[in-house]
Amino acid sequence: MDLPSSLPDDADRGSLDRRQFLRLAAATTAVGSAAAAGAAVVSAATRVTTPPPNLYPLRLAPVLDPTASRVSLTPAPTTFDIGGATASGLGFNSSVPGPLFTVADGTTATIDVTNGLADPTTVHWHGLVVPTASDGQPHDTIAARGSRTYTLPIDQRASLNWYHPHPHLKTGSQVALGLTGLFIIRDAEESALGLPSGAYELPIVLRDYSVDKKLALTYSSKSAGYLGTAALANGTRSAFHLVNKAVYRLRLLNSSNARVFTLRLSNSASFTLIGNDGGLLASPVSTTEITLGPAERVDVLVDLRSATQSVHLRDASTGWSLVEFRLRSGASTIAYPGTPSTLSSITALTGERRTRTFTFDGMTQINGMLFDMTTPAFTVPRAEVERWVFTTGGNGPHPVHVHGASFQVQSRTGGRGTVFPWERGWKDTVLLNDGERVEVLIRFDLEGRFMIHCHKLEHEDGGMMMAFLVGPSTATATATPSASSAPGPTGAASSTASHHHGG
Repeated sequence: MDLPSSLPDDADRGSLDRRQFLRLAAATTAVGSAAAAGAAVVSAATRVTTPPPNLYPLRLAPVLDPTASRVSLTPAPTTFDIGGATASGLGFNSSVPGPLFTVADGTTATIDVTNGLADPTTVHWHGLVVPTASDGQPHDTIAARGSRTYTLPIDQRASLNWYHPHPHLKTGSQVALGLTGLFIIRDAEESALGLPSGAYELPIVLRDYSVDKKLALTYSSKSAGYLGTAALANGTRSAFHLVNKAVYRLRLLNSSNARVFTLRLSNSASFTLIGNDGGLLASPVSTTEITLGPAERVDVLVDLRSATQSVHLRDASTGWSLVEFRLRSGASTIAYPGTPSTLSSITALTGERRTRTFTFDGMTQINGMLFDMTTPAFTVPRAEVERWVFTTGGNGPHPVHVHGASFQVQSRTGGRGTVFPWERGWKDTVLLNDGERVEVLIRFDLEGRFMIHCHKLEHEDGGMMMAFLVGPSTATATATPSASSAPGPTGAASSTASHHHGG
């Protein structure tokens, strides 16, 4: 099932010169300033309510299958078409975002990474449950001009994952300057559902950004979190995509360092939510709004068959248009058989053996401790279900991410006080707001060293991260009193019982 690697030839192209762009950037400065001060919602006086006059074709990343043949990946400085102009930043294989990897469950991906940066880096395969040696943790950096081979056994359910750098103290800058990419896993369960595919499946990396006068991506490390002044979709500003009257599958990632998106459609239509971090939900859910924190993913269907004009995917918090879906001239109506009422078999985790509580304190600590590169904070027995409790001592939101396994969200008390539809099924990242307590069940099926951390990247770089060990299963293991919560990549308790519970 190949994804499109370029837009149709009849894509309309706007023409925004550099002066026009700088005027647009100036107009959004007030929005960025309010966000930098920690505002969750920009005031009505500064909200951007209409798209800019010039829109640019949504770029789709080149597609590679690293299981069919060995592939190379190089993070390095690059230039790219940001939409009507050339910008500069960091890219994988000169692409921003990097190549889209698509693989099938039950295969092994081999990826040779050569570091073209001046600083050490890693590649973390966010959402994949892989051995420690290939997880891309900050302990295993690739020196400048060095190289490393990542061997990734794919043993988990169909899902939308991604990859990004994970070096300690440098993750925020390297991601903000462009180093992200998507990693899609397919399986037989998903393929049998007849979901929109080919040109009707659109993987989209959403993020905020800022540029200087030379259109270079910029980054300023602020302990409260970096917030840009405008939005990019697949590295494209003011993006549009030509569509038919059809049902489209949008695979959406929030790759922002710190910004939380509130997704809505401009025509007030509903999304049909079918999946999240760890793959398909048990059944589809209709919703008009989705909150997407940093590192979270959602899989939604958007029905454009009755559309009479363009429909925008918007961020309600800022008023930004993220992508315009522009009807083709004389757009065809494409039949769709309908979404099955049952999507996936998800076995609930039960029989927890112990409880661990993790408090995300300020902007730098978990359970009162800064990240220690040398000493794992606690040990988790393999193949035993545990209840992890996440709370915060302020300075949220904290997107809590765990390597090495997926979890199932059980409850949220305080704050928003509910588990949202996009938090059901399997997750590897959950948004923890101030005043909230989130409880999850988790089980690790791989032994080794893994991580739990805040995915607000400035918090992560500041020390809000813990390493822990997964050891042999033991009926007599007890929880370490100061242990931290470590949510792991989502996995599958689907129809294939041998799959890892993580992703």
